[in-house]
Amino acid sequence: MVKPLKKNNKIKRKGPVILAIMDGVGFGAYSEGDAVRDAKTAALTKLYEETSWTKLKAHGVAVGLPSDDDMGNSEVGHNAIGCGRVFAQGAKLVSQSIESGEMFKGKTWNNLVDNVKQHGTTLHFIGLLSDGNVHSHIDNLRKMIIKAKEMGVKEVRVHALLDGRDVGELSALEYFDPFEEFLDGLNDDSFHAIIASGGGRMAITMDRYNADWSMVERGWHTHVLGEGRMFSSAHEAIETLRKETGAIDQDLPPFVIAEDGRPVGQIVDDDSVILFNFRGDRALELTKAFEAEELTEFDRKRHVKVQYAGMMEYDGDLHVPKQYLVTPPAIDRTMAEFLCSSGVKQFSISETQKYGHVTYFFNGNKSGKFDENLETYVEIPSDIVPFEQRPWMKCAEITDEVIKVIKSGEYQFIKLNFPNGDMVGHTGNYQAVVCSMEGMDLQIARLKKVVEEAGGILLLTADHGNADDMFEHDKKGEVKRKEDGSPKAKTSHSLNPVPFIIYDPAYQGEYEKDLNTGLGISSIAATVFNLLGFDPPEDYDKSIINLK
Repeated sequence: MVKPLKKNNKIKRKGPVILAIMDGVGFGAYSEGDAVRDAKTAALTKLYEETSWTKLKAHGVAVGLPSDDDMGNSEVGHNAIGCGRVFAQGAKLVSQSIESGEMFKGKTWNNLVDNVKQHGTTLHFIGLLSDGNVHSHIDNLRKMIIKAKEMGVKEVRVHALLDGRDVGELSALEYFDPFEEFLDGLNDDSFHAIIASGGGRMAITMDRYNADWSMVERGWHTHVLGEGRMFSSAHEAIETLRKETGAIDQDLPPFVIAEDGRPVGQIVDDDSVILFNFRGDRALELTKAFEAEELTEFDRKRHVKVQYAGMMEYDGDLHVPKQYLVTPPAIDRTMAEFLCSSGVKQFSISETQKYGHVTYFFNGNKSGKFDENLETYVEIPSDIVPFEQRPWMKCAEITDEVIKVIKSGEYQFIKLNFPNGDMVGHTGNYQAVVCSMEGMDLQIARLKKVVEEAGGILLLTADHGNADDMFEHDKKGEVKRKEDGSPKAKTSHSLNPVPFIIYDPAYQGEYEKDLNTGLGISSIAATVFNLLGFDPPEDYDKSIINLK
């Protein structure tokens, strides 16, 4: 346990400090496609008019990603907010490990390669086939396949998930077609690689937080058992299923590639399997399906005995998976740990879709609590329906619980996540996103009233942008349009800054009203410490407020 924070007692409030993370809510760069701006958000508008606020960086190097061309995401965003500093994140660590060759010198990589060479079996790769760089990157996959061939692997099968969230909603063939050509160029008499199965990331395989294990079951049947509708190529599958279903990439049904009526890439005993996604939340359930001796969530039919590895260690506390290719960042000395050591009672809440973000990711990719007596976690079960059908999600239920907790006076620090801007933003449904913003705003108004009554402080911020940038734009800033003239939906995150608002109705002049500018979301932690009456650790990023 870390040492307690030093008290300065410069700020004392009767009520708690509440950190509300409006997931996926930024400041749009364009007037068209900014659902946050277009929504009627009376509470937020009034806060901007009457309180101190600033813009924070939530993408690129400010959150530990390789460059400022990289979108922020909820994982790295909550890491940065929760630990108060910037750590090199998964995308950067993986690319560095591959470029330097360190990955290929590691024990795990060599275990998997030696296994298939010894048994004359197949090396399988499962993951998201795009360059979104949030969960994976296609370039990493290419380089691993090239290296596998160089090291004498004879057969490779790729189980490729369509993205459509971190990249364009109908961009799959921009990745799949060149990738199939790349594989064809590698194939010769001693080596054969092919895409073996696929499906949309929100239809199969990539569930998280135990929200819908049927997704993982469908993925298992598709990738492992080779069961499902068969096609001669991924291109044929994607074109056919798009025409038949009208689905965007992330929702495309699963498919299996077959030759002569037989699947080309079933996973069998003594094969090696790499999940090449580096982000943990949507990797844990598939990992469990491969590693668990007993699985109660669904019937695997065959529990294959394979050498399995993840791109990274997805849970540092549980040490999952057992084998991984790249060591994740060692995020330590987090906000929650310091507050526990300082005797501050904390309450964390969201619905299922973001519950792990205010717990696991916020605590530096660690499961469990630092102190059972000082921390309370509450998960509101998410609806298992397409998010555009319930765009308000569970923001009212989350607020109900937070209001009870504020009124109880039991907790000094409360954090919550409203998932609306991100989860509904990824659907590409503009009307639904506007509705989601307005639903969230109603809850902010409720929180504001109770915070004032309790004599507390409400902080409103976000982990990255999304709802603020819902249309595709060209280099001139013009909206890209479909053949019918309607805007092309953008389902990925944005590169835009996010808000940081301080609503402090009991303000007594203890800090400057003008907030510091040019900072990243990692500065939120030091700010929370200041507002709770503590000095932040010296190595934490600069506070957003200047104490007098």
